[in-house]
Amino acid sequence: MDYKFAIDLQNVHLSLEGNAGPVGILHSIDLQITQGRSCALVGPSGSGKSSLLMVMAGLEQATSGRVTVLGEDISAMSEAELAQFRRGRVGVVFQSFHLIPSMTALQNVATALELAGEPNPFDRAREKLTALGLGHRCDHFPKQMSGGEQQRVALARALAPNPKLVFADEPTGNLDAATGASIVDSLFTLAHEQADTTLILVTHDLDLARRCDRIIDLRDGKISESNGA
Repeated sequence: MDYKFAIDLQNVHLSLEGNAGPVGILHSIDLQITQGRSCALVGPSGSGKSSLLMVMAGLEQATSGRVTVLGEDISAMSEAELAQFRRGRVGVVFQSFHLIPSMTALQNVATALELAGEPNPFDRAREKLTALGLGHRCDHFPKQMSGGEQQRVALARALAPNPKLVFADEPTGNLDAATGASIVDSLFTLAHEQADTTLILVTHDLDLARRCDRIIDLRDGKISESNGA
């Protein structure tokens, strides 16, 4: 499908149910992100950064407005349709890794590849883990690995299917500075190796944000400032 924008949001609102009723999280968001660019979402805690990422990734449904991702309107898709849409096209890296504890590193990555229809998932998974310096950890379970190693497995799982969109929500938040810097280098390197991949990340680290093509600043659920294309 031919499309210019990886992400196109039109008048998007998000409200979540709280103890005292609906709570407004995102307000009147209009945003276009060009395919193949890297973009950082910054702003204070509670500004809506992670919620905006979740809406763009199809992991949270907007209350109103139009959400177009990779040329498809996902606004009214069911959970099953969204899961099918993301498969092989959208990769997500979370701060807390979200690896399956009962699976080895190799199995965690291979499972994502199997779901994406990769014909040789275990070979591809081993190749990706080796590229991230984890060839010797393929048969290890998450609890046997350090935080940095677990995040590299999460990176491999997200990027192995060669998705067109990669989302990273505070990918270095649980890591020390040196390990976090190494993870960021790996994230940018792998994303750039995959032609026409769009990288969108949430971060409090302005040095990390400046490595992106574009910085979007959120305040109180609204876009306050956007620099870049």
